[in-house]
Amino acid sequence: MANDRSLKLWIINVMSFILFVVLAFTGLLNWLVLPKGYQARGSFLVSLRHFLVEVHEWVGLIFIITIVIHIMLHWTYIRHNLKKHGVLQ
Repeated sequence: MANDRSLKLWIINVMSFILFVVLAFTGLLNWLVLPKGYQARGSFLVSLRHFLVEVHEWVGLIFIITIVIHIMLHWTYIRHNLKKHGVLQ
C-alpha cells in the first residue's frame, strides 16, 4: 500500500515539474521573445504566439488540477501539522 502511494506521489511530482517547466517556457517565450501587437503583422510569429498562449492556458489548467491532486495525496500530513501547530482543533 505504501509503495502504491509513493508511486502516485512520485508521478504527480514529476508531472508537476514538467508542467511547471512548460508553463515557464511558454510564458517567458511569449513575454520576452515573440513580438507583441503590430510588430509582427501577418507573419508566422503571430500564429506561433497565439498557439503558445493556448498551450500556456491549457497546461496551466492541467497544472492546477495536478496541484489539487498533490494536496489531496498529502492531506493527512497537512492536517496533522495544522493540528500540531494549533491552527485546527
